[in-house]
Amino acid sequence: MNYFIIGFYALLIGVSSLAAFYQKRTAFLLLFSLTLVSFIMGIVGGEAMLWSVTILAGLIAFSAGVSFSFREFLVILLPADLAKAMRTAPLTAGFGLFVIFTYAIAGIFAPIIAPYGEADVISSAFAPADENMLLGADQLGRDMFSRIIYGARNTVGLALLATILAFAMGATAGLYAATVGGKLDQLLGRVVDVIMSIPSLIFSLLLLSIFGTNTVTLIIVIAIIYAPRVFRLARSVGGNVVVMDYIEAAKLRGEGNWYLIRKEILPNSSAPLIAEFGLEFCFVFLLVAGLSFLGLGIQPPTADWGSMVRENATLISFGEITPLIPAAAIALLTVAVNFVVDWMLFMSSGLKEQ
Repeated sequence: MNYFIIGFYALLIGVSSLAAFYQKRTAFLLLFSLTLVSFIMGIVGGEAMLWSVTILAGLIAFSAGVSFSFREFLVILLPADLAKAMRTAPLTAGFGLFVIFTYAIAGIFAPIIAPYGEADVISSAFAPADENMLLGADQLGRDMFSRIIYGARNTVGLALLATILAFAMGATAGLYAATVGGKLDQLLGRVVDVIMSIPSLIFSLLLLSIFGTNTVTLIIVIAIIYAPRVFRLARSVGGNVVVMDYIEAAKLRGEGNWYLIRKEILPNSSAPLIAEFGLEFCFVFLLVAGLSFLGLGIQPPTADWGSMVRENATLISFGEITPLIPAAAIALLTVAVNFVVDWMLFMSSGLKEQ
């Protein structure tokens, strides 16, 4: 047993004892649980496993610090009402907002941040990382780091456009069906049931095989696939609002259906719809990446994270983690958006502290 192992356990036990002495129950449970897990993992894997635990704990602590700092940064910048809500946000929400902000900056300023163009061949195939290429080259000799930066613009941007279109179609149709009711409501409901009964991946592969795989077609097909999900939520939320007294009063004033939707129903249905937008974006984003991985999404030479995983998959056989970097970028954004959506759902559920 060397000095690292002795210091590792001494630090964990000492900090756990301090947390228990000052009656910080949550911190004590977390630290002492980490001590027990580390003890078991140290027996199984030895010093190498303890180094892994140390690095992982350091990354978690670093992420928590960044989340706290970014949350306080937003509290200072935002207006009073939003700042009050942000001040009570959990660190997971702060982490999610920071990741989303980072991806947005990378996508907007991709030509400035990326050292090379997304289609520039600057080296040999699968060249290792050096002072000019932080992550090495892909199968054609293009800079992987530059393509990952451009992928933030292409993959996330296309998913965002498809989500906005799907949300506009589904929310408009759902709120209108809830307002009008009758046979139109029944007809739209049955059409939505038919579309939702078909698996989304199979449906998208079928439509893209028929109509082609250009960007406009891809956005429209994905919007058609996911608009029914938004329709059902908007129809359900709108149906609860339509029966309210102020809606009846507006009808007695002679207001039309579109006025009721814009001025009365939509403002009182915004919270669950905004949260649903985040969830839909995750589904659309993963579908875009999956289609690109299968070769029917964003087409070469445009940089896309899904196709980058497929194109460089052979490197895994040689112990290289390069193909895992775009996959990690997909996973990280999905987790970040879910963190923010969970916080928004909690805020809109009425369970938040007064």
